[in-house]
Amino acid sequence: MRFSPALEEGRLIQRYKRFLADIETASGELLTIHCPNTGSMLNCMVPGGPVWFSRSNDPKRKLPGTWEIGATPQGRLACVNTARANPLVEEALRAGAIRELDGFTGLKREVAYGQENSRIDFRLDYPTGPAFVEVKSVTLGFDGTAVAAFPDAVTLRGAKHLRELATLAREGVRAVQLYCVNLSGIEAVRPAEEIDPGYAAALREALAAGVEVLAYGVSLTPWEIRVDRRLPVQF
Repeated sequence: MRFSPALEEGRLIQRYKRFLADIETASGELLTIHCPNTGSMLNCMVPGGPVWFSRSNDPKRKLPGTWEIGATPQGRLACVNTARANPLVEEALRAGAIRELDGFTGLKREVAYGQENSRIDFRLDYPTGPAFVEVKSVTLGFDGTAVAAFPDAVTLRGAKHLRELATLAREGVRAVQLYCVNLSGIEAVRPAEEIDPGYAAALREALAAGVEVLAYGVSLTPWEIRVDRRLPVQF
């Protein structure tokens, strides 16, 4: 996935009110842009550090741009725009880059399912039956380790999705939790039990029920982001 138009570079001043970020562009322009991330963004930003943003010329938009990539305290790059994860995974699915999910004959997005009024990110159809795939964007890294973690804040919604997947798996339907690790320099993924023990417990229960847990890393630059490798998941 290439960033088009090309991203612009700036310097982070502050993130606040969850969805707002003040930045200074390379030319010295001061802007307030949209921060499209509902999480805590723990270890995803450095005040005064570099950021890359997409600019919008839509006169109906209140803010002139969207924060896409930030530098982390560990010197990594993180794609903080969580809306990028599903299109990125779809691109990888259609290219056959996620080997475990290759060979599908149909792909549907945002399909209603489950007992708790959920929507699955992707329903893939195979000659042997469907697979339900839930995608989570991972951006949390730590000093001294190349292992990313999810989530970066308590997520009741994420635990609900795991319960829904576990129910499908117990009924004999293929169910997949896919972590898209939008963070450079990562070699593995784990549940962030120290942040959300309820989510970690739900993940273990889902695994025991037969849910497949996959993680894929990306190649990330200010010009392009691309799914490029399978990562181990540490339980």
